[in-house]
Amino acid sequence: MKQKEERAIRSFRSGLNCAQAVLTAYSEDLNFDLNLAMSISCGFGGGMGRLQETCGAATGAFMVLGIWNCKKHTDNKIRKEETYRMIQQFSDRFKSQFGTLNCKSLLKCDLKTEEGQQYLKEHNLVEDVCEKCIIGSVGIIEELIAK
Repeated sequence: MKQKEERAIRSFRSGLNCAQAVLTAYSEDLNFDLNLAMSISCGFGGGMGRLQETCGAATGAFMVLGIWNCKKHTDNKIRKEETYRMIQQFSDRFKSQFGTLNCKSLLKCDLKTEEGQQYLKEHNLVEDVCEKCIIGSVGIIEELIAK
């Protein structure tokens, strides 16, 4: 595994949510405050507060792309346009790799219920789905920022 992927998985396994794990993997390289990043991304796990909408690994990636573009460009209009473009590219690649951006569709259970959380554990979905989405997100980010 590459360094950022390892950092993200280590963070995730230590208790950070999927969005926090992806975002904080870039704190050193993009020189942003780790604690602030953890605070901002705190509610984005489980598809945003366990609403199971957009996958937290993807929303964490969206935040990384925004920070990357804000450090690269000084004009806000360019920052926004480049970030939107990269998020759209990220989305296409993530969907191609995992089939959807939707957390509930990825996990096939309802995290807001005890039954859903039990299903998550019994079927090892944290490792088999969430960690793969985290690793995939970091890989896609790396491809996009390498251009």
